[in-house]
Amino acid sequence: MQPNLAASNRQHPDTAAAEPAEPIRLQKALSRAGVASRRHAEALIDARRVEVNGRTVERQGMRVDPNRDVIRVDGVRVNTNENHEYFVLNKPRGMLSTMSDEKGRPCIGDVVGERVAAGQRLFHVGRLDADTEGLILLTNDGELAHRLTHPKWEVEKTYLAEVLGEATKQTVKALTAGVELDDGPAKADEAAVIDVNEGRSIIRVTLHEGRKHIVRRLLKELGFPVQRLVRTKIHTVQLGEQKPGRMRALNSAELRSLYKAVGM
Repeated sequence: MQPNLAASNRQHPDTAAAEPAEPIRLQKALSRAGVASRRHAEALIDARRVEVNGRTVERQGMRVDPNRDVIRVDGVRVNTNENHEYFVLNKPRGMLSTMSDEKGRPCIGDVVGERVAAGQRLFHVGRLDADTEGLILLTNDGELAHRLTHPKWEVEKTYLAEVLGEATKQTVKALTAGVELDDGPAKADEAAVIDVNEGRSIIRVTLHEGRKHIVRRLLKELGFPVQRLVRTKIHTVQLGEQKPGRMRALNSAELRSLYKAVGM
């Protein structure tokens, strides 16, 4: 939605343990992951910037299992597991956050059906209600999915809300100070009024709350019923110009940022 609209160590139950892979040289694993060329990877190892399973690698020639060993460069985890898949979907309005629906309603499973049929066992990370659009992550990495949705890690999510009413600086102050809801207080980490036009406003809200319909409830309590809601960002992963119904793979920088956010 553009501003001119008004004009823990637990696997996901759907994920099996990683299958062992043929051990390969560490520099080859780093090269495959897109971190560096093999020559540059060797330089990283010589500089003591690479860790495997929590221990600094001090010499060349180490072999690793890319599907099981945890590899970090400068403290940031690198994805070397070729079995893991990570995608961003721009969920359209009206689509259910489920992999199937017995009533035949549009759902995420319709988008990834071919991948699932080909053996990719993807699942969605968290949910968006049917009327909410925007960014939702899909993966088969159970540990990352679990941490991203666990309150402990306080992963921030950003939304653009088109609302009835003309929002002001006081609206922003109220959102960030906190609002008393029927199941306890809630507040935004950040908020901003993006546009006000003919009795409607667009408000950007960032929060790490995970309660159901939390953005809609916050704004409604302040007298601004939500007419349209789009999630545009999870941590540093942004929707950008991605069209509704389209899916793309996370890039390596986005994935490393998510790993870092949840301590993996």
